[in-house]
Amino acid sequence: MSSGCSHLATIETVIPSALGCEECLASGSIWLHLRLCRTCGHVGCCDDSPNRHATAHFHATGHPIIEGYDPPEGWGWCYVDEDFVTLPNQTPQRGPIPRYY
Repeated sequence: MSSGCSHLATIETVIPSALGCEECLASGSIWLHLRLCRTCGHVGCCDDSPNRHATAHFHATGHPIIEGYDPPEGWGWCYVDEDFVTLPNQTPQRGPIPRYY
């Protein structure tokens, strides 16, 4: 993984906010993969999903780093620096994640 991210200090140990994409669960939409905000724990859907809620969360909050969450993918991404990051640990899932793809 690259070390070009200048936002590593923003990585927090978080509790996932939902058992799936928060916004998709509320609206009945589908997702492909999930992304976890490593600043606040928001769970959103990836950019290959129809609604791209993880990226929308970044634009709304400025929280820079997400974790590939479902399935656990072992990587992070910094939206600001557009770079992969090594995470200090992987966030455990809270329970079974419903499948919508």
